[in-house]
Amino acid sequence: MSAYAIWGLFPLYYHQLAAVPPLEVLCHRILWSAVLCVGLLTVRGRLGELRAAFGNRRILLGLLASGLCISANWGCFIWAVSVGRALDASIAYYIMPLVMLLLGVLLLKEKLSPRQYVAIAVMIASVVLLTYDRGELPWVVAALPISFGLYGLVRKLVAVDAMVGVTVETLLVAPLAAAWLLTRPEGGALVQAPLPVEVLLVACGPVTTLPLVLFAFGARRLELSTIGVLQYINPTLQGLMAVIVLGEPLGRLQLATFALIWLGLILYSLPVRGRVAAD
Repeated sequence: MSAYAIWGLFPLYYHQLAAVPPLEVLCHRILWSAVLCVGLLTVRGRLGELRAAFGNRRILLGLLASGLCISANWGCFIWAVSVGRALDASIAYYIMPLVMLLLGVLLLKEKLSPRQYVAIAVMIASVVLLTYDRGELPWVVAALPISFGLYGLVRKLVAVDAMVGVTVETLLVAPLAAAWLLTRPEGGALVQAPLPVEVLLVACGPVTTLPLVLFAFGARRLELSTIGVLQYINPTLQGLMAVIVLGEPLGRLQLATFALIWLGLILYSLPVRGRVAAD
């Protein structure tokens, strides 16, 4: 829940970097996250665990896949905020839990009660209504949920400590980010931009790493379907930030969809008879 709440406030942060090309912001986000993660593991004396992870081919391939998925997700989101389409990103994050629910049921054989299937149907209807209200399904609305749904699936399946896993996956994509930043003319925004922008670019590291660690910690301990439903915290906050702070328009039909989504969330979250006693 903490990870999703932090992600929900991200439009405010990345809106301040709208003048910087999205790909450049993404590369800084990756690079400074990698630096911070390695530093934290060094301070905690856990570099041995990092070396062990790099020596395990199965873990390495899994974290390479998760690293590419989360990088694609970050890039799509940064682009959406930078061009004033934070509400599109909010719609995408409403679809995202449905992708995770689907992956959990189909691939991990997670079980749902009939009432929970009704809740999912209500949430699907709300997403359809949101899309209808927009009049289109922008590519970012498909790319964000697919990339993060696959990320959540991989991180659940890869048996590695949350902090170590985040460090490895960022280190694996960091060389690509560093290589692209080196091609920026005259050092890019980190050299040419005003000091507040430079600080925000470097701060992308801790701002990115904290919710990722929290998410990975929770993903190993919860059913993927439950993780998917809790995800609605994120787009609700993002939608509020887009409308209240960034000034994007919100119509009555969109307000009705929010009510449907939270109705579905409540239906899904109510305890299932028999399961509580069994747990």
